[in-house]
Amino acid sequence: MNVVATTVFVALFALVTVLGFLASRWKRADLDSLHEWGLAGRRFGTVITWFLLGGDLFTAYTFIALPALIMGIGAIGFFAVPYSMLIYPFAFVIFPRLWAVAHKHGYVTQADFVRARYGSPFLALLTAITGIVATMPYIALQLIGIQVIIGALGFEATGWLGELPLLVAFGILAAYTYSSGLRAPAMIAVVKDILVYITIIAAMIFIPAQLGGYAKIFSAVPVDNLLLKVPTVDSANGFSNYLTLTIGSMLAIFLYPHATTALFSASSGDTVRRNMIWLPAYSIVLGILAILGFMALSSGVQNLPEYASGFKHYGKNFAVPALFLHSFPDWFVGVAFAAIGIGALVPAAIMSIAAANLYTRNIHKEYINPKTTPAQETEIAKLVSLVVKLGALAFVFLLDNQYALNLQLLGGIWIIQTFPTVITGLYTRWFDHRGLVAGWIVGIGSGSWMAFHDGLKSSYTLDLFGYHLPGYAALYAFILNYTVAAIVTVITRAMKLKVTSDGTQPEDYEDQPESSTSLKPDAQNVVAVE
Repeated sequence: MNVVATTVFVALFALVTVLGFLASRWKRADLDSLHEWGLAGRRFGTVITWFLLGGDLFTAYTFIALPALIMGIGAIGFFAVPYSMLIYPFAFVIFPRLWAVAHKHGYVTQADFVRARYGSPFLALLTAITGIVATMPYIALQLIGIQVIIGALGFEATGWLGELPLLVAFGILAAYTYSSGLRAPAMIAVVKDILVYITIIAAMIFIPAQLGGYAKIFSAVPVDNLLLKVPTVDSANGFSNYLTLTIGSMLAIFLYPHATTALFSASSGDTVRRNMIWLPAYSIVLGILAILGFMALSSGVQNLPEYASGFKHYGKNFAVPALFLHSFPDWFVGVAFAAIGIGALVPAAIMSIAAANLYTRNIHKEYINPKTTPAQETEIAKLVSLVVKLGALAFVFLLDNQYALNLQLLGGIWIIQTFPTVITGLYTRWFDHRGLVAGWIVGIGSGSWMAFHDGLKSSYTLDLFGYHLPGYAALYAFILNYTVAAIVTVITRAMKLKVTSDGTQPEDYEDQPESSTSLKPDAQNVVAVE
């Protein structure tokens, strides 16, 4: 065991644990209200929202798996960089509208909006189920990130002793999420991001200096991993895969419930816009994280005997931990590993809260007990947040790690199928709810089939005009979804079937001034805070 690194890691972990519990006293409010527990009263200002969204979208999985992907397959893995930059202009335009209508009516989840916009509880149910199911493996991946770091510190990687540190981390996460709600990950996200930026800056400076500079790093990478394959008539190419992964990921990322939860907690539409201006700072970090994969390859850590057991047990996901162990003194390894570990806790907490909100609002209250009181609603959400974490823990314990990582690919395929309902619904009610249901069924079915067709993969190859065009299955299924939704809508219009009522008005989608506190009666009137 690396005693020095472990001591630093545990000390920083203890610090954020204390912060997690103290967060319940931060801007003290009634945490028996779902608006307060699950959305922190919708009063996070620009700075806290920036940290929250950054911690929400850039996770331990990004820190561990993206460099591993780059190390393994090279150039195509860099799709994560352009998509993480293109999403912000898109979100700058789209998501203040969603925030505005949610603020006006007191919606807690995107399924709340769907329920009101289309007057269809069933369509809202499908939206909620999709969000919950797509989130579960994502939480599991955060726990796998912690597991890799614990193994890198020198803890036993197998047997019940190997699982004990993860169980302790899980218990801590569950406890402060239950007690403090969204305030806990928001407060911890500040510490996490400070540690992440310190780690990345150090990695940019010291690792290339040790390896002989960036030119030497890139010269060590096989040429096939530096460039995308050029398309030919008889072979697949990397261009279509890269493009479709970029577009599909861009369209999907903010549809995840944890992203929506962070957006809904903002104090105004202007807060959302300002964050879309400043969040690209994280994209710079993402690009550097990707290059860590090439640094690991250049350093040759995968061939060093002291790291052989780590690579054997965790595969290329051990690349960054091995690189840091090889490149930094033990005390800084503890700091870097804490950044990754805490970077797993923040999104895992937000994800479990978001999934709990969906179940409580759109399944339990809608179908099981419509008379649920606000206090009961919050208590159920707290309990469900624990169940969701247990489900994610089951992914880690019962499935092979690599299989669980592959399951995350399905998350994007599934969650993007809510785009026609949620995003299109912000601008038009032309689509009939029956068409959207049909499109969802086709999108989910075809996307899942494509993923499982050649094993659990995100890519599916189309054969068009003699060319093989591999691409992100999520985007292909998304196009089928929209097509079916439009066809069925035209048919319902032609048959003059009854159109459901719309519970929103055009003016609901306009931003309220930042000083405004007009909320539905079940939400508190509060002032934006940083």
